Amino acid sequence: MSALFEPYTLRSVTIPNRVWMAPMCQYSAEATGPDAGVPTDWHFAHYAARAAGGTGLILVEATAIAPEGRISPYDLGIWNDTQTDAFRRITRFLKDQGAVPGIQIAHAGRKASTGRPWKGGGPVGPDADGWQPVAPSPVPFDDGHPVPDELTADQIAALPGQFADAARRALEAGFEVVEVHGAHGYLIGEFLSPHSNRRTDEYGGSFENRTRFALEVVDAVRAVWPQELPLFFRISATDWLEENGWTADETVRFASLLKEHGVDLLDVSSGGNAARVRIPVGPGYQVPFAARVRNETELPVAAVGLITDPEQAEKVLANGEADAVLLGRELLRSPSWARRAAHELGGTVRIPEQYHRSV
Repeated sequence: MSALFEPYTLRSVTIPNRVWMAPMCQYSAEATGPDAGVPTDWHFAHYAARAAGGTGLILVEATAIAPEGRISPYDLGIWNDTQTDAFRRITRFLKDQGAVPGIQIAHAGRKASTGRPWKGGGPVGPDADGWQPVAPSPVPFDDGHPVPDELTADQIAALPGQFADAARRALEAGFEVVEVHGAHGYLIGEFLSPHSNRRTDEYGGSFENRTRFALEVVDAVRAVWPQELPLFFRISATDWLEENGWTADETVRFASLLKEHGVDLLDVSSGGNAARVRIPVGPGYQVPFAARVRNETELPVAAVGLITDPEQAEKVLANGEADAVLLGRELLRSPSWARRAAHELGGTVRIPEQYHRSV
C-alpha cells in the first residue's frame, strides 16, 4: 500500500491519507464592517474543491485572533461570532467529503497591515484600512516598513488568552485540528528569533526567554482545546541567516519542549523573518529540517516546500523523513492532486459519487 494513502491518527482524529493542504492566505475577506474577516463564497469554493479532490487534511489559512493580528485587512479572522458561524458551512462540507478540517490561528505582529500581494503587498496605513503593527521589539521588517510598537508586558500577557479564545471559536465552528502559527516572521516567530527580538526582559535574550511567549500561547490553547483533538505548531526551522537568527539546532531543541507542552505535530517550514535573505529553494528543500526533527525528537512532523510530484511525496514518507506532506501551490494548481496521486501510486482515495464517471 502507498505510504501516502495510509490513514494517520493523532489523538482521536484519523486523517484518511497523508496528503494535506498547507495554509495559504486568500486575501479575500471584507476589510471593514460587520463582515470583516468573515469567510466568503470564495473561501467555501476554494476549500470545498480540495476536499472533493481527496485531500486528507485541509488547514484553513492564517486566521487572525484579533483585527490587528491580520496580515492584511482582507484576511480571515476568528475573533467574533459572525466569523465563527460562517466557518461552520465550510467545516460541515469538508467533513461530508471525508476530509478533516483544520485551522491555523495567527497574529501577524510587525508584518501586519499589508496589501494584497497582487497589488504590491507593501505596508498599508489607516487611509487604506490599515493600522499600526506591534512586535516584541521596535524593529521594522524591512526598509519601507513601519517601526512597530513594542508590546508592553501587559499586552503580552493578554495575547495567550486571545489565542485561546480563537481556539474555542474554532471548536465551535467545527474544526478538528488547530495549528498555532509560529513561522514566517509573524508574531510568535518574531519572539523566537534574536533577529527580531531585542528585548531585555523575561521574553528576550536567552533561548528560554525567547521561547517563553510561544509556550505560553501553546499552554493557553491546549488548556481549552479538547484533549481528544490534535494541536499543531508551524515553525520556520531557520531564518537562513549566518548569525543572530533562529537556527535548525534551536528548532530541534524547541520541538522537544513543544511535545512536553501538548503539541502533537510540528509543521516544518522556514524563512520569512528576515527580508531579502538568500534561500536555496529547490524541490523538497525544507524536507531535511522536518527529517531532522523527526529523527532527533519523538514529535511527529509534516514536511512542506516544493513537494509537487506523487513519487517525490511518497519517497519522503517511505524514507521516514516526515509523517505527512503539506502541499501549497501545487494544490492551487491542481485541486484534485490527491486523486491523481492515488491513481499513479496505487492508493485509494474517496471520490464523490457525482464524480464516479470520471474514474
